[in-house]
Amino acid sequence: MLTTLSLPATAALAVAGVAVDRWFGEPRRAHPLVAFGALANRIEKRLNTGRRGRPLGLAAWLAVLAPPVALAALLCAALPWPLAWALHVALLWFALGARSLEEHIAPIARALAERDLTAARALTARIVSRDTANADATALARAACESALENGNDAIFGALFWFAIAGGPGALAFRLANTLDAMWGYRTPRFLRFGWAAARIDDALNWIPARLTAASYALLGDTRVALLCWREQAPRWESPNAGPVMAAGAGSLNVLLGGAAVYHGAVEERPALGAGAPPRAEDVSAALRLVERTTILWLAVLLALAFLSVATHV
Repeated sequence: MLTTLSLPATAALAVAGVAVDRWFGEPRRAHPLVAFGALANRIEKRLNTGRRGRPLGLAAWLAVLAPPVALAALLCAALPWPLAWALHVALLWFALGARSLEEHIAPIARALAERDLTAARALTARIVSRDTANADATALARAACESALENGNDAIFGALFWFAIAGGPGALAFRLANTLDAMWGYRTPRFLRFGWAAARIDDALNWIPARLTAASYALLGDTRVALLCWREQAPRWESPNAGPVMAAGAGSLNVLLGGAAVYHGAVEERPALGAGAPPRAEDVSAALRLVERTTILWLAVLLALAFLSVATHV
């Protein structure tokens, strides 16, 4: 582990960070990501001139991400341990989005259960980039399930993995890298070259967490089907990390995801994910429960490893 924290301290602080996120959720006002995003936008506008796109994109990525992560690492190393531990917890809280994920997706399940398509469409439009104006209940449930499964990795498990490796600064680096990928990692004329580094670095940071997430989803549901879907369907998905996560999650839940979706007025056919029937309102809730059980599993594994490390040194 790259962090200077002991394994028992890492486990305890991880539990504390998840608990703080559960209690408080993301900051409602003055979220640090707002300032980070504004800075990223200013640097992108200054440097993304269309020339030397990839080198300048990497330079911009370093200019935006390196200072806050370096400062966090310096403070964690220099502060007395009570303050340093509190900072580790705060940084993990910043990087996590478990409560936010539930707050955005659970209302979609309720609206679908009440057959309120107008509300379900509006709620789903807040979390996905696809068009939902004319989406039926199945399309909305599919979008919500996919978002829950994929963001389980992006908003929870990736941050927990890098917290275990490098403490609060590691979780911070993952969250900021994921944010830059969301801002710059597009295959559009503007970002194809400039955003290349942001996209590839995020893929690299997510590679191991995504596969651990997929394995956890498989373990906590229909394992045989989940592993089969992961093996056969994930390679067809464009994203090297979203494919395993969503294929294993869909197979675990025995629902059929992927397929047609409308983006900017055009229908896009995506590879099928999972097996079974198309999702319904209860499957959206089941996807959230799968993410929650996976969080508990990861914390339990961390605590078990911490206990073993203490026992072997007694």
